[in-house]
Amino acid sequence: MSTTGATADPLAALGSLPGVADSVESVRKAVDRVYGHRIMRRRSNEITSEAALRGARGSAALSGADWALEEVRRRTDFSAEDEARTVGAALRLTAEAGQLLSIWRQSPLRVLARLHLVAAADRGDAVGRPRQSGEKVDEPLVELPLPDADEVAGRLEGLSQLIIAGGSAPALVTAAVVHGELIALRPFASHNGLVARAAERIVLIGSGLDPKSICPAEVGHAELGRAAYLAALDGYVSGTPEGMAAWIAHCGRAVELGARESAAVCEALQRGAA
Repeated sequence: MSTTGATADPLAALGSLPGVADSVESVRKAVDRVYGHRIMRRRSNEITSEAALRGARGSAALSGADWALEEVRRRTDFSAEDEARTVGAALRLTAEAGQLLSIWRQSPLRVLARLHLVAAADRGDAVGRPRQSGEKVDEPLVELPLPDADEVAGRLEGLSQLIIAGGSAPALVTAAVVHGELIALRPFASHNGLVARAAERIVLIGSGLDPKSICPAEVGHAELGRAAYLAALDGYVSGTPEGMAAWIAHCGRAVELGARESAAVCEALQRGAA
């Protein structure tokens, strides 16, 4: 995403793209429905914990480790093979995201570095910093053109400035841009998808749209499928108004599906308490 142009608030400008306002409103209604559920008044911590688990499972699935939820729930060792390490990284990121909210608006680049460190703690000196010129990127499921290290540095700085400056953009728009930009740039040598989805979660929580983190977009992204996810990312990378709007709408639908998942959990808990 270009962070320069005629408007002083390019993120807010995206909110005026065709269809985006409808997506924002639809997401708001879906989130409000979950927060209004009677179970949320006394068992919100359980809903948050379950949403975290399901969100981590969804994010790992998009990175190639599509495990059943119960397998994620029962497993204790996540170090044995590549898929297990991916699931373990997703779980660690989901747990870490809530601890970084106060830092995000002041130093988003510091948060991104921390997220990568958490996800890829065993990757040596390439951990917790943007990739350097000539370094390869281990992100085999994403085949978008790879920007060079100088472009990555410039665009990360631009994204950071937008987040620090704040603005009037809806939370959905900001979250979608953060997510899309990090996948487009793949700033780290590995785990970029997991980091991007964790950053999306941070924006949704910190903005106040989903303060209890009970509407995991990662669940929706996984449910919509990897093919649709990558096609929507193509639209983001194109930079066209149509492509950007389609990506934001895709992210909005993912949040709605995450909200629906937690609503189902609320219903199950209510039936159990009856």
